[in-house]
Amino acid sequence: MEVKHALISACESALARLVQNRTALDATESAITVLEDDPSLNAGYGSNLTLEGTVECDAALMDGATGNYGSVGAISGVKNPICAARTVLRHAFISDPLGRIPPLLMVSRGAETFAQNQGLPCVSPELMISPRAQADWERWKTRLDSVCAGIDVPEDNFPRSSGLRDIQDTVGAIAWDPDGGLAAGVSSGGLLLKHSGRIGEAATFGAGCWAHQLASNDVSCSFGGVACSVSGTGEYIMRCVLAKTIGEKLLSGRGEDTHDVLHEVLENFHVVCRSLGDNEAHAGVLLLVKERDEAGTVNARLWCAFTTENMAVGYASSLNPQPKVSTSHTHQTHMCLDFSANLLSD
Repeated sequence: MEVKHALISACESALARLVQNRTALDATESAITVLEDDPSLNAGYGSNLTLEGTVECDAALMDGATGNYGSVGAISGVKNPICAARTVLRHAFISDPLGRIPPLLMVSRGAETFAQNQGLPCVSPELMISPRAQADWERWKTRLDSVCAGIDVPEDNFPRSSGLRDIQDTVGAIAWDPDGGLAAGVSSGGLLLKHSGRIGEAATFGAGCWAHQLASNDVSCSFGGVACSVSGTGEYIMRCVLAKTIGEKLLSGRGEDTHDVLHEVLENFHVVCRSLGDNEAHAGVLLLVKERDEAGTVNARLWCAFTTENMAVGYASSLNPQPKVSTSHTHQTHMCLDFSANLLSD
């Protein structure tokens, strides 16, 4: 119920920006800001804690129209990491007096100082720790310490249904604005008990989010653009450059079906994970596609695909502004779902 409420609020916030003729980038940032403020999710205030018991967040944004990208990693004390990622992206537009190349990614103290200099709200790092995250950390740190000390811990204290890897509700958003612009973003507190300084897919170019749109006169492909946000087991998502791989395959001009592309990419993801000895790695994909029909009309198609047991998705549009939330379940290796009809019906 908490997650459903957060998703509805995020959709309402994003749609309000689009109604005001703001950009897809504004809408994506707005949606993720709402999700970062919710303590039930693993981003911003609800982030998982590091081995040392601190919050270190990753976040990224990408603009499909310009290709501009900005991300932050292992950042603490910034209330909304996605806003810090936006300042990095925005910095690319500022002319440098010495011609220095603007950064794509900024991390740790440097990213925090940069965000603060840009006027972003900063807080004491301790205030980013939610009660739920603190409780999870204490529980699993106790088990880790006990295992390392050779002390048996009753399995009843750690049911399989709440395994360490299950506590990773990373957030993401994608949007299409009235001018046809696309954007994608992602934000994460990372793995519970991760080593301090670890950077995940949410801060890695091409892994956690990707957006690209073709010129209106480019008819080489049946797709006019894509926006993709990915979460899951970051180390393997980074190896597969998952979001970029999905986007580039769809825009390759080979006419591949979206469902087939998602199936192929996630199957390859499983192959990579198994080759490295991991049969439990997971990924969740949120995908928005601009699809051209034979008459040249461009329509939106919204997809999700996941290898976890379930995935929650919230969505809304100007034609159907009442947010809807879908919590889908599967016991298969992966599942792909098309929400396009619900997105576009009035």
